[in-house]
Amino acid sequence: MTELTRLTAAALAAALRAGEVSSVEATRAHLDRMAEVDGAYHAFLRDNAADALAAAAVVDAARMRGEDLSPLAGVPIAVKDNIVTRGLETTAGSRILAGWIPPYDATLVTKLRAAGMPILGKTNLDEFAMGSSTEHSAYGPTRNPWDVTRIPGGSGGGSAAAVASLQAPLAVGSDTGGSIRQPAAVTGTVGVKPTYGGVSRYGLIALASSLDQIGPVARNVEDAAILHEVIGGHDPRDSTSLPDAVAPFADAARHGDVRGMRVGVVRELGGEGYQDGVRASFEAALDLLRDAGAEVVEVSCPSFDFALAAYYLILPAEASSNLARFDGMRYGLRVEPKDGPVTAERVMAATRGAGFGDEVKRRIILGTHALSAGYYDAYYGSAQKVRTLIQRDFTAAFAAADVLVSPTAPTTAFRFGEKIDDPLAMYLNDVATIPANLAGIPGMSLPSGVSGDGLPVGFQILAPAHEDIRLYRVGGVLERALEARWGGPLLDVHGVNGAAE
Repeated sequence: MTELTRLTAAALAAALRAGEVSSVEATRAHLDRMAEVDGAYHAFLRDNAADALAAAAVVDAARMRGEDLSPLAGVPIAVKDNIVTRGLETTAGSRILAGWIPPYDATLVTKLRAAGMPILGKTNLDEFAMGSSTEHSAYGPTRNPWDVTRIPGGSGGGSAAAVASLQAPLAVGSDTGGSIRQPAAVTGTVGVKPTYGGVSRYGLIALASSLDQIGPVARNVEDAAILHEVIGGHDPRDSTSLPDAVAPFADAARHGDVRGMRVGVVRELGGEGYQDGVRASFEAALDLLRDAGAEVVEVSCPSFDFALAAYYLILPAEASSNLARFDGMRYGLRVEPKDGPVTAERVMAATRGAGFGDEVKRRIILGTHALSAGYYDAYYGSAQKVRTLIQRDFTAAFAAADVLVSPTAPTTAFRFGEKIDDPLAMYLNDVATIPANLAGIPGMSLPSGVSGDGLPVGFQILAPAHEDIRLYRVGGVLERALEARWGGPLLDVHGVNGAAE
């Protein structure tokens, strides 16, 4: 591993601007790192080496000509494999899309290319982003760089593991119920779910369209903020895209101040079911915010007790609709029945039976049932009413506090196989992250320390819709205080640069 892969994205960007290193050198260093360690972690499903190096060379030439470049020009990045990339296989972690080469780029990818960011490759995920451990990938699980016997979170475990293992300085993921934030929590990285509509979903393979949101994965708050500025903004091709201008997130991360801010601790997102080390780390981080001048208050959101149940009716219902397009007729896998007539119905059944994994089938069946005649009002309709109550609880809570905080996940990373046969236990990993998706508000997870089991703990910050800048303001202050206590970034002191490698 060269020193280049140890640099944060901001530091690497500065070195590129100063002419101390070329983008080709930086990109090759990360590709070499991938070749060296990804056999142990399986963060990537495929690399994009030739195109990444070609893109890096274009940036270097533009810099030599003195052109005005993006703040992250030349900094390589990894992309979750449910975000389409023209000319590069995109599978969403599923057999049903094996070999599919998209003919177009997602808006996010278009922005990354325009910013001069070489794409290193596509990262692993739970199939169609359904899972909390990346064990449901059709191509094998990703392993946590802190302990390869443990999960890296999900569904975006590949993106988080790529950043934590220094294979990529930055990555992007999608967050439907915590799929950016929960992997960040268990890998010691920073993950941000923007306000719904703040980053275009055009070209994101849909799971649940009213919940999905693309966002940044990074090693610190400043890097996440810089990437958020690059990928955010209005997109006319996305009907849910917000017209909001991109805020100065990076400045807030670097120079934010929490004096006089009210930080609300959500009573319902803690207590029973939360690991002792998780609670202790959370309380210690709260003390640092108090020391920085914030006022810590308790708030109650009673409808959060029903968030998990509502989410696991709304998400499967939307997924059953979105995944109906994978029928063996238009693209992706096609399996014909072994005997009998070859009819459209029998081809669809054979294709879906072979192409979808157990978790995807489970959620499609549940969602189809929830939407069926006679059950719609009892299940899906009731879940939407709970969603409204959750949104009202957030409105009331933000009247009493500027941001809300909680542990990101109830536990640290669990071992492979520990929960895969118990879907309800697996779903509980997202109990603290799901409410933000139901309400469409922004959330961040940043590392708050290491539990007694030697694994990282995540601290979640939530802000009102359109106020993503508050995440970076509070996150930057807390991160600086934590790193002063630790003697450096968590990944340097305890993680893959230290005990885990």
